[in-house]
Amino acid sequence: MSTDSVLERLAATEADQVRRLIDWLRIPSISTDPAYRDPTAQAAAWCADHLRASGFGVEVLPTGSPESPGHPIVLATSPGDEGYSGPHVLFYGHYDVQPADPLELWESPPFEPVIRPADGGADRPGERVVARGAVDDKGQVSTFLEAMRAWHDETGVPAGGVRMTVLIEGEEESGSVNLERFVREHKARLAECDVVVISDTGMLGRGRPAITNGIRGLTYTEVTLHGPDQDLHSGMWGGKVPNPINELVKVLADLWDPDRRVTLPGFYDRVREVGDDERAMWKTLGLDAAKALEGIGLPPEADVGEAGFTATEREWCRPTCDINGIVGGYTGEGAKTVIPTHATAKVSFRLVADQDPDSVRESFFTWLRERTPPGCRWELIDHGGGLAATTGADSPPMTAAMAALRRASGVEPKLIRSGGSIPVAGLLKGELGLDTVFIGFGLEDDRVHSPNEKFELECYRLGARTHAILIEELRGLG
Repeated sequence: MSTDSVLERLAATEADQVRRLIDWLRIPSISTDPAYRDPTAQAAAWCADHLRASGFGVEVLPTGSPESPGHPIVLATSPGDEGYSGPHVLFYGHYDVQPADPLELWESPPFEPVIRPADGGADRPGERVVARGAVDDKGQVSTFLEAMRAWHDETGVPAGGVRMTVLIEGEEESGSVNLERFVREHKARLAECDVVVISDTGMLGRGRPAITNGIRGLTYTEVTLHGPDQDLHSGMWGGKVPNPINELVKVLADLWDPDRRVTLPGFYDRVREVGDDERAMWKTLGLDAAKALEGIGLPPEADVGEAGFTATEREWCRPTCDINGIVGGYTGEGAKTVIPTHATAKVSFRLVADQDPDSVRESFFTWLRERTPPGCRWELIDHGGGLAATTGADSPPMTAAMAALRRASGVEPKLIRSGGSIPVAGLLKGELGLDTVFIGFGLEDDRVHSPNEKFELECYRLGARTHAILIEELRGLG
């Protein structure tokens, strides 16, 4: 089987590929809105048909329960050649999209895809497709789908002979509420896989391909401190009873020491340290912390965080704690001098490899209980979370992915991390023990979740070529 002929087919059929992508983007698969249940199911069926045309065995499986049905999951398999001995790959993506609001800010209707100039100037020519879901995640999933179509059309062999499972869900943009149950119900089948590949991330920039080998985990909580059973006149009761707002902020302020390190006992005990080689490589990426701060209206001196680490290191490989919201008492117009009955804060922890979200949550809740202000009580809510997912830079699947991206782009790709969390990666790590390779092709200006979302066709082209070459690289691992 010749990868060159597959790449030639990809180049020759690009117009058909883009037309298929536009057909998929026309389907308003907004998973969070019940009014779009039928179109969301239609998007799943479209994806299933595409995979069938590439020779996969495909099922469209329900999620949820009869009383509370979810959106279907497309599960497809390719058995691989009889002599294939490389890794069994689980490719994950999602076909659902974010709501398109505010509609008035779109330059064209969000579900009427258009092709526009890339607007990159003379040094960045090309075109982009503009629509909701263009890059997140239908466009990126399509780079994989079309690579599989090209291999099948050229050779008649599904996935080029690689043993593969494909899981495309329809609830990623609404919290993947049924995915954990689905993974557990199909655990025996999914546990046959060796590694996960996800295309739902980005590159360093135009012409700067990258693979993400680590994302952070998450613990998310809501804490309420209750005081009196009614709002009180602050003149009559101030200084005589605990004010839940005052007490809450005093307790939460103790979450950090003067070096901005989290003070929970044992918080850093399980943090996996990053090697000096990887940290040195990050310094060569040309990431400008001051410029990034300027882009959000902050001066260079706002580069603050855990002492002893750069901005990049604090984002990519260090755990953090943040108060994401706080409310209590009177917050309307004008004055109302009350001591409130309670105060609430949303508190989250971004975690790194080997930290356990459940342990961190329980440590935090214990820490709060030990600091309960006199006369008050806590109400503590767990809003969930997920494990960090980090794949070794020298693991065979990572080596194969780097080689595929290098050949597809003609430049040396970089290995990066993300400070964000991708819950499915943590779920698959926790339930199945699978590491994830994130091969993404998005750009920072793709306007993900915003009006006028787009995907550069040059990035699409790179994605399709990379996934096609990856088949050969995976076969070589055998």
